[in-house]
Amino acid sequence: MDVKDHNLSITCYGVTFPNPLVLPSGIAQEIPKDHERAIAAGAGGITTKSLAVEPREGYPPPRVIRYEHGYLNAVGLRGPGKDKGVELIRDFLMRCPVPVIVSIFAASVADFETLAEAIISLNPPILELNVSCPHVTSEFGKPLGMGPESSAVAVKAVKKLARKIPVIVKLTPNVPDIAEVAKACEDAGADGISAINTVGPGMIIDIKMRKPKLGNKKGGVSGEGIRPIAIRCVYDIYEAVSIPIIGMGGVTTWQDVVEMMMAGATLVGVGSATYHRGMSVFEEIKIGLQRYMEKEKIKSLTEIVGSAHR
Repeated sequence: MDVKDHNLSITCYGVTFPNPLVLPSGIAQEIPKDHERAIAAGAGGITTKSLAVEPREGYPPPRVIRYEHGYLNAVGLRGPGKDKGVELIRDFLMRCPVPVIVSIFAASVADFETLAEAIISLNPPILELNVSCPHVTSEFGKPLGMGPESSAVAVKAVKKLARKIPVIVKLTPNVPDIAEVAKACEDAGADGISAINTVGPGMIIDIKMRKPKLGNKKGGVSGEGIRPIAIRCVYDIYEAVSIPIIGMGGVTTWQDVVEMMMAGATLVGVGSATYHRGMSVFEEIKIGLQRYMEKEKIKSLTEIVGSAHR
């Protein structure tokens, strides 16, 4: 069988993705220009940059820096705010040929409700609650996703508004027990989990300038170096919940995708890899997956989801 005959499509949250590779939130900064580049390169789904109620300038540059094992970033949820953001997302949803996950961020439950009402009116395929930005605190004095109770409160509030629209929750690894938080989200009505957000925050100091390299001094750690943490988190979450998982964190190759799916992910986010390998990484991974399926006589990638647990 020719590799092109293999079907990489995955149905998740009642939505069919042409392949399991999803561009995570925050990687593409501009709607729709950067997202369209990922689609043209072969991404199976797009997650929009997390939208906040008010416009945000974000942190001072440099916002993203490379180090030998990945990246540090402190963008600060830079974005246009609800009113302009909703217009941009409305236009993008109408034109996007692959499933779109619309991501929203808030530091309070009330703001999550405000954003959810605005986005739900657009009838998006999937809604993501980003409760895990590592350098923005909430009304609870820390990110909502740092605790099972606070995460559940946000999920319940949004799920009441979302009705039939699937709601997934993006979680931070910076907690004692991410599986406990994921289970609380499931019990509160979440339809899925997205994991993980960046690790940290971390810091890199320029020894010549004698100061931190990031404009915000510290930021989230992403890229290849965090993949073992991401794999462990997805594995633990899969053991605790029965809802689908979007796994991400340091995924760069087709082997990484297979590993993430074996840990329990149904869809896989490919983010930081687009910085140092370019958008062509999507096509490279798809070719690798097709060849792997042919060699292992796998008819559907769903066959390997969670297989490391069996």
